Amino acid sequence: MGSYTHFTLSERKYLQQLLSEGKSFREIAAILERSPSTISREVKRNCAKYKPKHKPDNPYRYNHWRAQNLYIRRRRVRQRFAIKPDSPAWLFIIERLKMHWSPEMICGRWNLLYSSSEHQRLSVSTLYRYIKELRLPNITPKNHLRRRGKRLCTRNANYNSIQPERIIPQWDDIIKQRLRIGDWEGDTVYGAVGKGLLVTLVDRRSRFLCSARISSRSASETREAIVHCLKDLPVYSISLDNGSEFSEFHLLQDELSTDVYFAEPHKPWQRGTNENTNDILRYYFPKGYNFHELSDDDLQQVVREINNKPRKCLGWKTPAEVICECFGVALA
Repeated sequence: MGSYTHFTLSERKYLQQLLSEGKSFREIAAILERSPSTISREVKRNCAKYKPKHKPDNPYRYNHWRAQNLYIRRRRVRQRFAIKPDSPAWLFIIERLKMHWSPEMICGRWNLLYSSSEHQRLSVSTLYRYIKELRLPNITPKNHLRRRGKRLCTRNANYNSIQPERIIPQWDDIIKQRLRIGDWEGDTVYGAVGKGLLVTLVDRRSRFLCSARISSRSASETREAIVHCLKDLPVYSISLDNGSEFSEFHLLQDELSTDVYFAEPHKPWQRGTNENTNDILRYYFPKGYNFHELSDDDLQQVVREINNKPRKCLGWKTPAEVICECFGVALA
C-alpha cells in the first residue's frame, strides 16, 4: 500500500454506497484499497450527528457531499495557522534543519520549550508541507530530510556464522523495559566495498550512540572497537546481530564482564533501537561512503550531533541530556 492520500469526492460517494449495502469497514477497506482504520476515521469524522428516520439503510448517517464540505472547511482552517517568515518559530525551524534535525524533532522540541508561552504550536505535517513546497529559504527535501524520498533497503547478514549462547527473546525484564543505562544494542554500518565500516552501539535507555571506524569485518578488530567505545561506560548487556564480525563474542564477554545476546535470524527489529540509529547515521554517510577517508574527529562530531538531537521517545530530551541526568556529567 502506498503513502496516504486524502479521500476524493468519488471515493466518498462510493463509500456511501458501500455503507448503504451493509458492508463492514474491513470489506470496504479491501474494495477501496485503504486500511480499516482509515475507513472508520473517515466515517466517524464526517457522519451526521442526528438520526434520520427516513434512511434506515444508512445507519452511519454518512453523506458524501457533507463529508466533502467538512473536509474542505477543515483544510481552510488549518491554512490559517501559517508559520510567519522571520518569526521566532521560523528562525528556530531554519536553524534546526541546518543542524539536520527532523521535522518531528523540531516540532517536539519547540512545543516542549514553549508549551506554556504565547508562541504558536508547531505541527509536523505543516512543517513537512513547507519543506516539500520549498517555502523555507535554502531548504529542500533532498538536502534536509533524512530519507530524501528514497526507499529503504536492508542488507542480508550472514546468520550462519554465530552460534549464540543467548538470544534476545531471553532478555531479562530490566532490559526489555529499558530501566537502566548500560544495555547496548550493536551492529555495523557498511560503506563501499573494501572502504571500511563503522561499529555502532546504542544504549537502550538513553538512545546514546557510540561509534568507531574499523577497516574490515575482522572479528578481532570489531571486538577491540567495541571495547574501546564502552570502556568508560556501564555495560550490563550487549545485543548484536549475527554477522561474522561478532564471532569473538566470548572474548568480548570476558573483557567487559557482560552478557552478549544475539537477534534471531531475519529479525532485525529485535534490535530496533540500533537499527533506527543506524538509519540516522545513513543521512550523514550514505551507502557507498568511503570510511577510509573519514577522520575519527569528523566521526565523533557527527556522533555528538546525533546525541544532541531531541527524541520523541525521551519526551523531547536529547540522549546526551538523559546521560547527564543519570551521571551528573555530560558524556556527549
